[in-house]
Amino acid sequence: MQTTTLLYIVLAVLLSVATAFFQYFYKTKNNPKINIFLFALRAISLFLIGLLLINPKITSTSTVDIKPILSVLVDNSLSTKYFKEGKTVTNIVSQLKRNKELQEKFELNFFSFGKNIKALDSLSFEETQTDITKAVQTVSDLYKNKINASVLISDGNQTIGNDYEFVNAKQQVYPIIIGDTTNFQDLKITQLNVNKYSYINNNFPVEVLLYYDGVDNVTSNFTITQGGKRVFSEKVNFSATKKSKTITVNLKATKKGIQYFTAAIHKIENEKNTKNNYKSFAVEVIDEQTEVLVLSSVLHPDLGALKKSIESNKQRKVTLSLISKFNKNINDFPLVIFYQPNVIFKKLMKERTSNYILITGSRTDWNFINSLELGINKDAIQQTEDYTAIYNSDFTTFLQKDIQFNDFAPLKDKFGELMIKGEYQTLAYQRLKGIETKQPLIATFENDGKKSSAVFGEGIWKWRSASFLQENSFEDFDEFMANLVQYTVSNKKRKRLEVNVNRIYPANSTIDIAGLYLDKNYQFDNRANLQLSVVNTESEVKKIVPFSLVNNSYKVSLEGLSSGNYTYTVSVEGQNIKSSGRFKVTDYQVEEQFTNANTNKLKNLALKTKGTVFYKDEIDRLISDLIANKTFYTTQKATIKEENLINWKWLLFVIFGLLTVEWFARKYVGKI
Repeated sequence: MQTTTLLYIVLAVLLSVATAFFQYFYKTKNNPKINIFLFALRAISLFLIGLLLINPKITSTSTVDIKPILSVLVDNSLSTKYFKEGKTVTNIVSQLKRNKELQEKFELNFFSFGKNIKALDSLSFEETQTDITKAVQTVSDLYKNKINASVLISDGNQTIGNDYEFVNAKQQVYPIIIGDTTNFQDLKITQLNVNKYSYINNNFPVEVLLYYDGVDNVTSNFTITQGGKRVFSEKVNFSATKKSKTITVNLKATKKGIQYFTAAIHKIENEKNTKNNYKSFAVEVIDEQTEVLVLSSVLHPDLGALKKSIESNKQRKVTLSLISKFNKNINDFPLVIFYQPNVIFKKLMKERTSNYILITGSRTDWNFINSLELGINKDAIQQTEDYTAIYNSDFTTFLQKDIQFNDFAPLKDKFGELMIKGEYQTLAYQRLKGIETKQPLIATFENDGKKSSAVFGEGIWKWRSASFLQENSFEDFDEFMANLVQYTVSNKKRKRLEVNVNRIYPANSTIDIAGLYLDKNYQFDNRANLQLSVVNTESEVKKIVPFSLVNNSYKVSLEGLSSGNYTYTVSVEGQNIKSSGRFKVTDYQVEEQFTNANTNKLKNLALKTKGTVFYKDEIDRLISDLIANKTFYTTQKATIKEENLINWKWLLFVIFGLLTVEWFARKYVGKI
């Protein structure tokens, strides 16, 4: 408390005592004992009034006991049900919840996880995917400033996400291994690689990786079938020293459209799990190809990334050329990508009549671009800047999901303000040094029936690499490039309804379908009612589901579809606008591909985090170890709180009470 405040309080004491003394003792001949009582009441009430006027700050200290956190992570995936461990897991959770000693020492928090993690409400064991890394990392981040540990109840089989052996978790993890720990002989298809597209009457490659888990010498037969007809067959041998085999086969595309195939490795004797012996795949057979020209004056990693990304769609063929070596007719190509153009591009860019994509960077001559009257101008200086992306959820030129643009590495371009004439839409804005702007980083243009696009920065190869690290596949980035190329190359009138549907879905998975609907002015229309009609081609069972509006797109989720072939139609109520197609639901269950618990990985996780592995019949030992572990202890946190005295409302009631008692006492002795 400040010295000034103390002086004011002392002064308040003196004034209240003096005032009360003056009233009850000054020049008063008779001083009965009642006067002493009245003097005390008046002095205290006046002092409290003065104290409220001074309003000093009162400091108080309180302590709180903080228990260590124990997070129980429960695997809620289908593999638990497949191993018939549902009841065991439920009993383990109940045992941990009921233990009083555990409750006294820890703050217990229960979570269930599959693809995502959430607070444990109930266990269904119906999750179709498992991400152990996300579960462990999430609780690690959630309680990073507290003493905490995690109990992981799982079979250790993960289907998505980064390898949990290398998770960067600060807490100790205690895995409880459920599932079968016995190793059985097993043959399985671990990976199947195939291009999405092929040309009619051309051969397309299929690469299949087979794996054998066992010690005996075995022989099996690998086949690929289409519509029940065998199109490829090969005998394969495995042994204790020969565990894997890669088969590469070229199949001929004889029919236009989406063609479905099934790869299978035949069952061996005493094989327990045969559901991982099959895998379906699809190829779209097309009869036309679009040539894309990439012109550049510099060598850059972006060029290779563009070629690989665009050609991942077999409808596209990319020709790379340095501007100094190009000797063809530029208008033979329906789409041209001008990479970091300068004055050497002048002749070709003026001759160009085809649509184009402009990519700029540190070696771009912006004075030259400004002189071309493309409607894109930049008052650029020689200094370069790094521009990170901000995804624009209001983008409606085409249906493009967010592939985590905001997390990608920055693109480099010369510093300056962009000025764009005419209509354009921004797919991603620029963030400069942490400041969000409305300057476009990726944009699309449509003027006088001609389409163009622009990426204002070099380094897009880093985006493709980052996308692979996030998803373990280039698919998301390549789909983004395919959308950009498809929009720019097409001279057709824009579709008012676009639908995004995959060709194959695994059984029991959630089928997410997105739709984009535009009004007659090609602006997103959030007033429409979209409906999805799905028909099983074998049983002819029909299902109609309405879309929901989510941000600037329409979305619907289907669950519980049985395996089989389906046709779908998306229609707009009150409009003669429809989009149709087909997809297939396979009987492939990713969670049923495992024959036993992954004991080794769970042991490595425990070792890395300084925890201990336990089996499902060792729960009592786990509880004893946790209770006896002295690294988990309760801490005390002191909280210092400052509060103004005027906030103590009860003081007003005290003052009012003192004055009331004084008044009644004076009344009683006849002083009023």
